[in-house]
Amino acid sequence: MTGGADKTALDMVYAAETEMQLAAAYAAWANGYDTETAALGYCLPFVIAAWVARHVPKGEGPLLDAGCGTGLSGPYLQALGYDDIEGLDFSEEMLELARARGGHSALTQAALGGPLPWADRHFAAVFSTGVFTAGHAPASSLDELVRITRPGGFVIFTVRDVVLEAGGFQDKFTELVTTGRWQAVEESPAFRAFAVAEPDVLVKAYIFRVV
Repeated sequence: MTGGADKTALDMVYAAETEMQLAAAYAAWANGYDTETAALGYCLPFVIAAWVARHVPKGEGPLLDAGCGTGLSGPYLQALGYDDIEGLDFSEEMLELARARGGHSALTQAALGGPLPWADRHFAAVFSTGVFTAGHAPASSLDELVRITRPGGFVIFTVRDVVLEAGGFQDKFTELVTTGRWQAVEESPAFRAFAVAEPDVLVKAYIFRVV
């Protein structure tokens, strides 16, 4: 990334230490988010559709885009035949842009890491990209995502390499397996979150089936 303004926006997001700081960073960045991340080659909202399509049959029920941001994933999943996609994000500014994009059947403002406003076993699958990274949602968020996913459904998400161990994600994966709440299905190799810039920002995709 070469532009000073772009670097500042992304740095503010990664440097946030509280939910309030993160909300303020995204509020400040919201209007320029899509064009700036597109210039960097940010691919996660688009490649997640491949894992959803691989594991989740169309017509099984509603999906949740957890941390939907400006709603980039929705239209691409719609193009693949998924027509009941709800979105969740903690930033109202981001949700306003997602609402205008029109790729989600409903949008809810809430923060991952706390209680979510859906009943047990509500979704056929939950997917999330770019959320489990530095300064963002904690590994404990996965407990609620499992709760709201029906047995046999999938939780599909990416995790940034630098938080995989340090953020307790590996421990949480193991805990949810050993307590019989989900089963491991697929783990991708590490790959770049940005196709053009930020070559050191690596993520892995994980797919678990809820028991």
